[in-house]
Amino acid sequence: MLQQSSSSAAALRRFSVLAEAKKPKKKHHKKKKPLTPKQIAWNIMGWFHWKAKHQFRFLNWLWTRESSWNKYATNPYSGAYGIPQAMPGSKMAACGSDWRTNAKTQIRWGMRYIRHIYGTPRAAWAHEVDDGWY
Repeated sequence: MLQQSSSSAAALRRFSVLAEAKKPKKKHHKKKKPLTPKQIAWNIMGWFHWKAKHQFRFLNWLWTRESSWNKYATNPYSGAYGIPQAMPGSKMAACGSDWRTNAKTQIRWGMRYIRHIYGTPRAAWAHEVDDGWY
């Protein structure tokens, strides 16, 4: 009886091992990290017909100086807000009601502004350097 019991136990272990081997493996999907504001800007430059490899450096210099790419950056003197330092910040609502907290909304608005006023980030940067603002 004892021998039968141990052979049953061994058979059960073998069965369990086989059953585990046949189970489909769970796929562990890594959560994608959210894009940084700089990555968002790089990715959407083409929407404005700008080549990122030529224009991004100027946009980076500009918005690093203006806000350090901080979507909550606020100028207490002028009221400018967000990554592009829009005055007033509420102008960015034209690109989305989440303009206070969404970097992509702010970046899209800032790029539209640059395209409309200067044409390119390079020209906006030149104005910033010459006049201290854009």
